[in-house]
Amino acid sequence: MMNEDMKKPHVVVVGAGFGGIRAAQKLAKADSNINITVIDRNNYHLFQPLLYQVSTACLSIDDIAYPVRATFKKYNNANFRLATVENVDLKNKKLVTDNGEVGYDYLLMAAGATTNFFGMENLAKNALGMKTLEEAVQIRSHVLRQFELAAHETDPIKRKAMLTFVVVGGGPTGVEEAGALSELIYLVMAKEYHTLNFKEVRIVLVEATDKLLPMMPERLRDVTVETLIRKHVEVRLCVQVLGYDGKNLEIKGGEIIPTNTVIWAAGVRAESIADTMGCEQDRGGRVMVNEFLQVADHPEVFVIGDMAHFIQDGRPLATVAPVAMQQADVAAHNIVNSIREKELKEFKFKPVGNMATIGRNEAVVSMGSYKSSGFSAWMIWLVVHIWRLIDFRSKVVVFVKWMWDYLLYDRLVRIITR
Repeated sequence: MMNEDMKKPHVVVVGAGFGGIRAAQKLAKADSNINITVIDRNNYHLFQPLLYQVSTACLSIDDIAYPVRATFKKYNNANFRLATVENVDLKNKKLVTDNGEVGYDYLLMAAGATTNFFGMENLAKNALGMKTLEEAVQIRSHVLRQFELAAHETDPIKRKAMLTFVVVGGGPTGVEEAGALSELIYLVMAKEYHTLNFKEVRIVLVEATDKLLPMMPERLRDVTVETLIRKHVEVRLCVQVLGYDGKNLEIKGGEIIPTNTVIWAAGVRAESIADTMGCEQDRGGRVMVNEFLQVADHPEVFVIGDMAHFIQDGRPLATVAPVAMQQADVAAHNIVNSIREKELKEFKFKPVGNMATIGRNEAVVSMGSYKSSGFSAWMIWLVVHIWRLIDFRSKVVVFVKWMWDYLLYDRLVRIITR
């Protein structure tokens, strides 16, 4: 049996995100004679679009994380390896990991992205990122701890810094985090901290450009700003952050914002493993790929999702889940066809629209000619995100928690962990 398996093509998928899981499932289903190994440093698939809800005490970690092995229980030809890839040796067709070397016949890189602090070391050290489960839990604990400390702080200057929360980045992550943070503070915590004056609380959303949600039409961008302001969020556009030492946020022009909390949602770059591949990369570390999602000079290597720099209509595609999932379908198809020596398929992204929620009954949706905001957009956002969760249990639990929060103005996951 072992000899037979060794003769089968071995496809290694690095990354258990949206793209990696989808591609591995497609490969396993397409041909039982292909051996598939999925490698990830975590043993779970993470539903990243809802990370901000973990960070604001709406959901638990197991609501948006699902064991990788469970996604392949129907496929005997798919296996999982818990490991961190340290180096990609394209010449010898092998990966060096902290759990041994792994050889491959075909390689699909889908390791995703990490937070980009744009070279500002003090920000990287002191700001709170928003890309991993650990970071979301850290934000939740940190925010809750600031209120616990502020409740007994007699120095008004120190208390003001504890109650000032700055979110940097005006994309969907930053907007959703700021809106959810506002609701956690003003709709839930304001009822329980009787010694605090919530007029001292300050939530600031900072964006370096002149617009929030740049992928949205102007009307919906305006609605987003107006909604955030109603939710007591101070929106600051055309504001460039220069640094943060853990106590003071420095802004270009000389302004200083005293704060104990800076949540960084201002940019991403490809995971550092891309740097070991020796391939052409863009400024964000993403690997350049051709029309078939292959790496130059290595037709057996495919890159998708946040790791891939793919040009369409004159500009690179955004680092969003729909891109990764559509690329996963094409990459899996092309790997199967490469094995069978058939013609490859060119990738063409089909836009599915954009959406972002700003909080209770408030969202913006742009799908083709359909544009919506308010309650109807919020309902669309809810349905789409429930539907995209990977397993039935998560769908039910998340829906119940959302309804509990909606009806009772309560969030049950206000737990401080160290």
